[in-house]
Amino acid sequence: MALKNSEAKYGSLVIGIHWLMLVVLALVYACMELRGLATKGSDLYNNMKALHFSLGLCVIALVALRIVIRVAAGAAPGVAPPMPRWQDALARLMHYALYAFMIATPLLGWLTLSAGGKPILLFGLAVPPLVGADEALARQVKEVHETLATVGYFLVGLHAAAALFHHYVTRDNTLVRMLPGRR
Repeated sequence: MALKNSEAKYGSLVIGIHWLMLVVLALVYACMELRGLATKGSDLYNNMKALHFSLGLCVIALVALRIVIRVAAGAAPGVAPPMPRWQDALARLMHYALYAFMIATPLLGWLTLSAGGKPILLFGLAVPPLVGADEALARQVKEVHETLATVGYFLVGLHAAAALFHHYVTRDNTLVRMLPGRR
């Protein structure tokens, strides 16, 4: 697996963690959306919540790994033909928003469980709480966590739509740089 980015394409580790993050985020969302199909308190319902919590904690670790890999991989490959400055600025802003979302949302979930006095498990292994039990804080943080999760749908959707716009309308290499395959 290539770590370094080339002039035309991201390195395979950057590409791999990008798509792995998409899969993990999709699973995080699926767990919470699909739990509604189960009876509250049932084993299926509780297992979906537990998987949501574990995968959310994995997002934190993946973001940290993703940042390390992006820095080690070097400069991002250029967009050809180059985008206008305003599009480049919007793309950077979108990436900062996505990273903020991927860091803040799972941390707020962890904080919600901590303040709620609930056990925090990463696939069955106990994770230390971030704060002591405080039900009022847990309710407030949960509301922000859920609001950010809703915002996440829009951020990911806009990110995907922009990639498709660049591929099919402006016909540049924005999307191709992040697709797996030959360098």
